[in-house]
Amino acid sequence: MIKNFHGHTLDLLGIAILSGRYAVGASLPPEPLLCDELGVSRTVVREAIKSLVAKGLLFTGPKVGTRVLPDAHWNWFDPDVVAWQAQCGLTPEFLKDLQELRRVVEPAAVRLAAERATPEDIALIEEAYDGMKNAVEKGGDYVSHDMRFHQGLLQASHNRMLIQMSKALNALLRTSFEISTRIKDGTKNSLPLHRAVLNAVIAREPAKAERAIMVLIEGASEDIDQVLSSRRKLPVVSGSATQIKTKPKARAIPKLGIQKTGASLAKNH
Repeated sequence: MIKNFHGHTLDLLGIAILSGRYAVGASLPPEPLLCDELGVSRTVVREAIKSLVAKGLLFTGPKVGTRVLPDAHWNWFDPDVVAWQAQCGLTPEFLKDLQELRRVVEPAAVRLAAERATPEDIALIEEAYDGMKNAVEKGGDYVSHDMRFHQGLLQASHNRMLIQMSKALNALLRTSFEISTRIKDGTKNSLPLHRAVLNAVIAREPAKAERAIMVLIEGASEDIDQVLSSRRKLPVVSGSATQIKTKPKARAIPKLGIQKTGASLAKNH
C-alpha cells in the first residue's frame, strides 16, 4: 500500500531519528528547511511532528524548539517505532529487551490458553501451524503464519489486557521470527517446538504448555545469540515477510528480503 504524504514524511523523520541523524537532545531543523528537504507542505511536516511527539520520540515547547528525546521515552509498543528500528538495523539492546519481554508475557498467556481455549481458538491455532508446516515443506511465507500462531495463543487466554498486548507485540515478535528464518534450519527445527505447545494447550495441561513455550522462546534466544556472536552486521528487517525457498529450486543463495535503508532522509517520494 502506498502511503500518503503524511505517512511517508512520518517514516522519513522517524527513520532519521532512530538512525541517529538527529541525535538525542538535538533540535530538528526549522520547518521551512524540512519542507524544502522533504518536498511537502508545512501542514504535512507539522502533522508528522505531532505524531512523533505522541510516539515519545520528540518534545516540543516554547523557547526549546523541537528536540529528540532519549529512547527510554519512545513507545516501543508502537508498530511504527519497531518498524523504524528494524529498518535502521536491529541492536543487541533491542533484541535483549524483546526476549526478556517474551519470557515475561508468553508463558503466562499460554498457561491461561491451556485452561481457557475454545474449540474455535484451537482451530485457528491449528490453521496457523498448518501454514507454518506447509511453508517449511513447500516454501512460502512462514513468518506470517508464525505470527498468527502466537497471536492465537494470546487470544486464547481470554484475558482482555493480554489480547490488547498481542496487538502491540506483533511488530516486536516479527523481528524475532524474521531472524529465525535467517538461521539455517531454524524454521524446520522450531516446528516441533510449536507442535509441543499446541498439543499441551489441546490436552489442557497448563504447566506443560508453559514449559513448552519456554523451550520455544529459549530456542529463539539461541538463534538471536548466534547472530549476535557472529561478526556479521545485525540484519535489517524489511516490512514484508521473508519467503522460505524450497531447496530443490534454490540454485543460488535465496534473497532474504533485507531492505537497505540510508540514514539520511530522501528528498522525494
